[in-house]
Amino acid sequence: MTRRRQDADRPLYLISVVSQMLEVHPQTLRMYEREGFVTPHRINRQRLYSDRDVEKLHLVIELTKDLGVNKAGVDIILRMRTRIEEMHREISEVMDLVDNDVRRELQRRFRAMLGEE
Repeated sequence: MTRRRQDADRPLYLISVVSQMLEVHPQTLRMYEREGFVTPHRINRQRLYSDRDVEKLHLVIELTKDLGVNKAGVDIILRMRTRIEEMHREISEVMDLVDNDVRRELQRRFRAMLGEE
C-alpha cells in the first residue's frame, strides 16, 4: 500500500467533527454506517473516521440529498466505484509491466544495432 493510501486510511476524526465537516447530524453518520456505506475505525468505543471515510460520506450525502439516489442505488454506485478503482490499479500494474518489457526489448535491440550483443 502506498504512503498516500495509508495516510488517507488513517483514523483521525471523531463523529462530532465529521458531522460538522459534512453538515449532517451524527445520527445520519451512524445510519450510513448501519447501511454499510462506511466502516469507521473504533478505538475504545469511539468512531474514528479517516479522510477516505469522509470522502465516501461526502459522496453518499451528495448522492442521497442532492441527486435523490436511494440507499440501494448508493450501494450499487459505491460497489461499482470500488471495482473501478481496483481495475484502475490492476491496469496500472499491467502497464508498468508492459513498460518494463518494452524498455528491455528496446535496450536489447539498441545494443544489437551497436553490435554489443
